[in-house]
Amino acid sequence: MFYLGIDIGKRTHAASVMNEEGKVLLKGFSFRNSMDGAFSLTKQLESFSSESSDFLVGMEATGHYWLALFSFLDEQDYFVHVINPIQTDGWRKGTEIRKRKNDIIDSVLIADLIRYGSFNDTSLADETMFSLRQLTRYRSYLVGTAGDFKRKIIAILDQVFPEYETVFSRVGIFGKASKAVLSEFSSPDEFNQVSSEALAETLKQASRNRVGLIKAEALKAAASKSFGIRFSQEAFTFQLRSMIDQLSFLEEQIKQTENEIDQLMNSLHSVIETIPGIGKITGATILSEIVDIHRFSNPKKLVAYAGIDASVTQSGQYAATHNVMSKRGSPYLRKALFQAALIASKHDPTLKAFYDKKRMEGKHHLTVIGAVARKLCYIIHAILTKNEPYESRQ
Repeated sequence: MFYLGIDIGKRTHAASVMNEEGKVLLKGFSFRNSMDGAFSLTKQLESFSSESSDFLVGMEATGHYWLALFSFLDEQDYFVHVINPIQTDGWRKGTEIRKRKNDIIDSVLIADLIRYGSFNDTSLADETMFSLRQLTRYRSYLVGTAGDFKRKIIAILDQVFPEYETVFSRVGIFGKASKAVLSEFSSPDEFNQVSSEALAETLKQASRNRVGLIKAEALKAAASKSFGIRFSQEAFTFQLRSMIDQLSFLEEQIKQTENEIDQLMNSLHSVIETIPGIGKITGATILSEIVDIHRFSNPKKLVAYAGIDASVTQSGQYAATHNVMSKRGSPYLRKALFQAALIASKHDPTLKAFYDKKRMEGKHHLTVIGAVARKLCYIIHAILTKNEPYESRQ
């Protein structure tokens, strides 16, 4: 058996091969992160053996740069272990007396780590789970970007037309009717110049007749006495229209992404959606971040992976009396669990009773939600391990 360690880089990778006795047979072979570079690696490996089954391969999960090489080696039937960089750092500290680090040394260390087998794989999802992770993280990015645009739109309205939110609330500003009128009339002067009837028609079309003349007259009344700024108004209105258009585009992208997630979730038939507070989007996030529930031998490990376990501070005789959440692990999983906990603490009888009990003990709302999220980890671990629907127990 040969052990191949690969240090991953953005443009080039470094590979080292070690035999079962720990002798380095190939040290720091550099190859480009390209198809030609990957084939140059396999050509080097063929000088040791023409059988891919004679190799165990290890590489670090460094950013996203390892994915293409992993895909290539997997197609060539090499067995690849993907290792968390934290584990290789720990191995380096345990084996290196001098503190040294470079691509060649790291590739040798990875090969040695694979040879000893004292590591845990970074679990790789199947294609459905991998797709879900990509889509849920992309949706999270889109939602965050849309939130940024909303804050900037409100900031501009506060300067140009501060009275606008007396007609449309902060939430209503981003409804279809409001966005439609702001795309056409972006300053008090423009609202003053249009008739109530024309403005009402724009509102009716955008809201399917739910909003009309009354709202139009309220907008014109607010515009007639607006205390918004007058200078550089064209620059502000241009920004406002542009951001409204971009927000609408982002919201359409979010909708399309959610449709893709729905289709994948429908194909899984997962029991995770039987838990109150966990719908398709939250469920997809939790499943895709966990990947495989069987890599967590007990619920405590899932809690730790989500980063909602308590950190412990102790030194000598000192031990902290107030421990905070560790926040290590997947931030996407942690956020999804908190969102689910907020809803479950209201709608699931068992979790609501637990929430109420902790609140009566004087615990802060967010502290209790964190405790509910930890309980959810135990529930998720149980139902996914057994593949049985959740049943609330009083």
